[in-house]
Amino acid sequence: MRLTFRKTIGWCGVWFSLLLISFWTTGLAVPSRAAPGYSNSSLVDIYLAEATESIEDLQQQQKTIDQTRSGVQQEQERLQTQEQSAQEQLGGLQTRIQATAAQIAENEQKLEEANGRLKDLQKKLAVAEATYQDKQFSTVARLRYWQRQKGNQGWAVLLQSENLNEFLDRRYQLRLMYQADRKILAELRQDADDLEKQRRGVESQKNQIALITQELQTQKADYQAQAKTQQDLIKRLQADRRALEAAEEQLAKDSENLAALIQQRLAEQARQNKTAPYSTGAMGYPSGGIITSGFGYRVHPVLGYSRFHAGLDFGADYGSPIWAAKGGVVLFAGWYGGYGQAVIVDHGSGITTLYGHASELYVSEGQTVQRGQLIAAIGSTGLSTGPHLHFEVRASGEPIDPLNYL
Repeated sequence: MRLTFRKTIGWCGVWFSLLLISFWTTGLAVPSRAAPGYSNSSLVDIYLAEATESIEDLQQQQKTIDQTRSGVQQEQERLQTQEQSAQEQLGGLQTRIQATAAQIAENEQKLEEANGRLKDLQKKLAVAEATYQDKQFSTVARLRYWQRQKGNQGWAVLLQSENLNEFLDRRYQLRLMYQADRKILAELRQDADDLEKQRRGVESQKNQIALITQELQTQKADYQAQAKTQQDLIKRLQADRRALEAAEEQLAKDSENLAALIQQRLAEQARQNKTAPYSTGAMGYPSGGIITSGFGYRVHPVLGYSRFHAGLDFGADYGSPIWAAKGGVVLFAGWYGGYGQAVIVDHGSGITTLYGHASELYVSEGQTVQRGQLIAAIGSTGLSTGPHLHFEVRASGEPIDPLNYL
């Protein structure tokens, strides 16, 4: 029962979450091992059944799973980049929509003002035309009256003058009256022409504003359609990211299961050995690489949000050696969920160390190891962004800062 619990607890939940994710990620294929009569929904059960039969078979299957997870990690990075780009494009579109809407509102105000001016000009033009027609009618009537008079009667007005001065004055007055009529008619005609010119100008301006407004309305509708597309894309990307976050939650459960497993095994060994056979002195560095990530809360390199980091990360080339930080007994050696291929060493007094994401394991469960002994090789198995060693120190199953022991 311990063997079954040890091999299946932890990785099965993550495998199930990532198996679901792999169905919707573009270009990712989950290997089908279902025998005739099994559906895809029972694929996880098949893996669980195999996990209780053979560690070698399980590790072989997990290599395939790791390839799928690597694709999932790349897909998530792509989703993050695509979502950021979509957010930026959406922000630009919303800015353009607001600017276009402001231009439309301004043009509508101009149209309203132009319509007001046009109505005013039309009223003035109607008055000017009526005045011109009236004046023209009276002037023409007066001229026709003079034309209808007999020749001697037409001159009668002038000849009735008592003297030459009165004659010249009457003739001058008649000329002034005629010239005044002509001047008034010319001024009225000019006023009407000016009003008509203004009316045509306002009408042309109104048509131009209406045309520009129509173009802006079309442009605004296009921006809104593009914004809707970006909003739909962002919603889909966020839904995809939530699915990957669910996988990260499963990794947190893995860590809890690891603590429970260690406590169980430590309790069993304490009952068997009665006392802890190992000292708790200082530990050596498990890798020759540099520390790339410390203990505590950090922004997760794959999922992009703050999570608790239970150990240290040592960056190193693929296949670089991993050494036991201190002598002890191998408590676990195999695949452990998001940790990938991992080794857990019991150093006594409740102190254990974990070495995760290995590409190869060189020790087995129950084996005694010495400080500095080669136990594994650097890899990128499990939930990992590249080759490195994830190193943990735990006291009674609870993670503590490894730098206090190195």
